Amino acid sequence: MVAENPLFVGWSLKKFKATVINDIWPEVLFFSGVATMVTLVSEMTKHKLQLSSAMLTVLGTVLGLVISFRTSSAYERYMEGRKLWTNIAIASRNLAQIIWVHVPFQRMDKRTGQQKSVLEVSIEKKSMVNIVQAYSVAVKHLLRAEPGVYYEDLYPLICFLPRYATHSSEKATDDDMLPLWKSSAMDNEKHKTAHTLTSSRPLSPDHSVGRAGSAPPAGAASGTEDNEKELGQLSEDQIYHSLRGRLQRKKSFDPEMALPVVYSEHPLLPARNPPKESLYDYLPFLRVFKMMFKALFRPLLRPFRRHKPEPQAPTSASAATRSFTGKKLRPEAIESNVPLEITLFLSSYLAWLLRNGQLQPAIASAFTTGIAQLQDTVTNLDRIRNTPLPFAYQAHLRISLWLYLFFLPFQVWSSFHYLTIPGTAFASFLLLGFLEIGQEIENPFNYDMNDLDLDAFCLSIQRELHEITAHTCPDPEEYIFTAWNQPFAPGDRRTAEEMMNDVNHSYHGPETGMHSIRRTLLKGWWDVDQLTRSK
Repeated sequence: MVAENPLFVGWSLKKFKATVINDIWPEVLFFSGVATMVTLVSEMTKHKLQLSSAMLTVLGTVLGLVISFRTSSAYERYMEGRKLWTNIAIASRNLAQIIWVHVPFQRMDKRTGQQKSVLEVSIEKKSMVNIVQAYSVAVKHLLRAEPGVYYEDLYPLICFLPRYATHSSEKATDDDMLPLWKSSAMDNEKHKTAHTLTSSRPLSPDHSVGRAGSAPPAGAASGTEDNEKELGQLSEDQIYHSLRGRLQRKKSFDPEMALPVVYSEHPLLPARNPPKESLYDYLPFLRVFKMMFKALFRPLLRPFRRHKPEPQAPTSASAATRSFTGKKLRPEAIESNVPLEITLFLSSYLAWLLRNGQLQPAIASAFTTGIAQLQDTVTNLDRIRNTPLPFAYQAHLRISLWLYLFFLPFQVWSSFHYLTIPGTAFASFLLLGFLEIGQEIENPFNYDMNDLDLDAFCLSIQRELHEITAHTCPDPEEYIFTAWNQPFAPGDRRTAEEMMNDVNHSYHGPETGMHSIRRTLLKGWWDVDQLTRSK
């Protein structure tokens, strides 16, 4: 298959922003200016600014090899990140299959001595599969420097997990809060209010609340008069929007609508929090004029400006992403314990299954291996994110390249004359571009077009896990011995049902059965060997 040329297919401003032109244009402009100065002085005056070109070939070859190594090492990190996300997908599928297929649906309740209902076991297993799905989403937010759990694609999957070390949540305080919620800045009082509202008027899947005026379910908190008053002042849409933290979206693609509808004590952040874009991201040279405009007119406009409140601490979506020249700024890395906490709940579920004798030792070993694979993968992903190339190496390489490009026009003017200017500009664009590409892709977990599409990876895992839980786990005899199955084709093209009903055939003979079956399989091999070889 012939690959499409990405430079000429589907070109857009977003693709232009994904190039390194915005990052290297000040340097290219500077070295082009140096080449212009050297050319004009040498051509229009009696002074000839030229140097011997003896070192040009040697230094150019060395710098080319070093820049090539820099780009190759960055691409290795990029591909390693992609392979690690493949490992997350594989481990998630394996864990979901173990939970859904190998954990039995028929089991006895040791406390009551009665058989558990299929619904109860199905809810238990599907909830644990949702936790497996939440792991990949938590890793995505960790790599993008987005701490906590209050996101539209993460919170609905884990909001039912325990929040306090004590079993009595009504008497729990901030000191009893578990690390998963403590690190996510959960508000204790807001959580209890949201829990009261949930118990009083549960939200139904069709985005409406329970019947107005209906009594709370048995065992639910009755709530105080203030809670009832607060509850009565909220309409159904206000309850949905204020507690879920999501606005009604008009766009057709909204994958978060496939997740549970839940209450939250905090407004939920979007699943994607890319930096805000502006015209300066596409035309970075305009930033220079913006700075000049502010320097000239800010004193004049200061009396007419309204007082603004103190700015809040920037998040990954609101923080500055480019310098005044348009160069991309890397977001600061954060620590998040959400993936670790999720694996702890998976491990505790495995321990509970083993205590109750619900898993065979070999399956339990595979379960443990899957959890270990998830932990190993997130550790390696975090290593890629937090381990850039050493500063001394990057600084020495860039300074060496700057010196090479600075003295380049002095060495080539005697041969190129006025062509020295475009030649230096092209050399600067070429070498600086490769150097910047290496820095761009060494951390491929953000929102740029050059980064890995982590959202697509998570949605793919979500689809696969839902496909696994849609499997009905039928017994083999339900689908093998039917009129749709021809197991011995092409040696014998009869269906399994026909072969089982033909009791007079040699297949059913106590002495001729196995010999006849082997003869049919041998004939099938010969037919396949002849029919599948091109002449």
